[in-house]
Amino acid sequence: MTQQKTWSDRFEGSLHPAIVEFNASITFDIELIEYDLTGSIAHAKMLAKTGIISDAEAQTLVNGLEQIRQEYRDGNFTPDIHQEDVHFAVERRLTELVGDVGKKLHTARSRNDQVGTDIRLYLRDQIQQIRTQIREFQQVLLIHAQENVETLIPGYTHLQRAQPISLAHHLLAYFQMAQRDWERLGEIYQRTNVSPLGCGALAGTTFPIDRHYSAELLGFAEVYGNSLDGVSDRDFAIEFLNAASLIMVHLSRLSEEMILWASQEFGFISLTDSCATGSSIMPQKKNPDVPELVRGKTGRVFGHLQGLLVLMKGLPLAYNKDLQEDKEAIFDGVKTVKGCLEAMTVLLGQGIKFRKERLSQAVSEDFSNATDVADYLAARGVPFREAYNLVGKVVKTSLAAGKLLKDLTLEEWQELHPKFEADIYEAIAPKQVVAARNSYGGTGFEQIHQGIERAKKQLEVANDETT
Repeated sequence: MTQQKTWSDRFEGSLHPAIVEFNASITFDIELIEYDLTGSIAHAKMLAKTGIISDAEAQTLVNGLEQIRQEYRDGNFTPDIHQEDVHFAVERRLTELVGDVGKKLHTARSRNDQVGTDIRLYLRDQIQQIRTQIREFQQVLLIHAQENVETLIPGYTHLQRAQPISLAHHLLAYFQMAQRDWERLGEIYQRTNVSPLGCGALAGTTFPIDRHYSAELLGFAEVYGNSLDGVSDRDFAIEFLNAASLIMVHLSRLSEEMILWASQEFGFISLTDSCATGSSIMPQKKNPDVPELVRGKTGRVFGHLQGLLVLMKGLPLAYNKDLQEDKEAIFDGVKTVKGCLEAMTVLLGQGIKFRKERLSQAVSEDFSNATDVADYLAARGVPFREAYNLVGKVVKTSLAAGKLLKDLTLEEWQELHPKFEADIYEAIAPKQVVAARNSYGGTGFEQIHQGIERAKKQLEVANDETT
């Protein structure tokens, strides 16, 4: 097949077929077509406003671009690699539809500022969609928290039982991680919402364009003040992938806990049939595929971030063809994060049930109340470090005797230290251990209720708030 000529008359021959395929990005940047059309419409209107083309010509261009949009949506516009990229594909189809006036669309514009505009329009939309998904994820966490304020669960450090906590407290920790993700994306949205349109190839243009007008039409908050920076900046994309990586970190941490909790060794949750799979040879198995996949997909988002950092680190100003490689990383990062957020929201909402009897048993069968014994003595005037050492010895002797702290008699307690009284049993009961931790942000039930109210207020902030 003979390639349609793309370049100026400086070129006499056509690209080698292998180079055509190697050079083309249409197979993936077609994802940007709606944004490319929207940006081109704004550009055409700006050209008319500034008198560079007539109003009639601009209307012809707008009508043609909208026809291409409809053709694409109907599945009737499917350019192949010989169109090279989405920008040339649109321009060629436009010229077929409206004639020579279509050739005026690219006046005062380069593909460099054009693609920069497209990717910002795309990412701006995706950021808002992901923020909406984060809110849905937070809502499910909050529902579980409200239902489990007084449900107790072992709290861990070093994956060793440390102190009992409220299950709601545990879930609200993930709520706050997600809140930071939501806020972080809002900050990145602001730095994405800057228009490079009109920066040209790198140095601006000789035409009397109005960059602020086209930016206003596209909903950008501001425009780049330096054309070199405008066409070469991908900081916003790196920031997005960094934020996406942190979202995946948080989802992966929760996934790891869900996987552990669903095991027989923990038994803290059971998986419903709607969110679990079986084994091909072991009929008794119910596998936590959703959290395992989320945990596995986390690495690919990390990889995209690393790839884009490496891509950018050695690029001289301004635009370089290397930047073609940013799109697949961004597209897949967006797709992966959105898919994982949706899956984890469904899993939390429909796929798990907390086994409250098992959780109650778990917080009653260990020494996670040992700190409370030390606190008990410290509150009665015994220096904490002295109390700490004393309780360590108690735990050691109790382990040797096959006892828990609750099994010690009052006489045994008072032999250890005369400050112990009958109220020691209430002080080390799991529910009291949790309730007593009433410092701000702690796991005490009063603090949990306050934390839930704070979470509700955070959810009231709409997605169009970008701070």
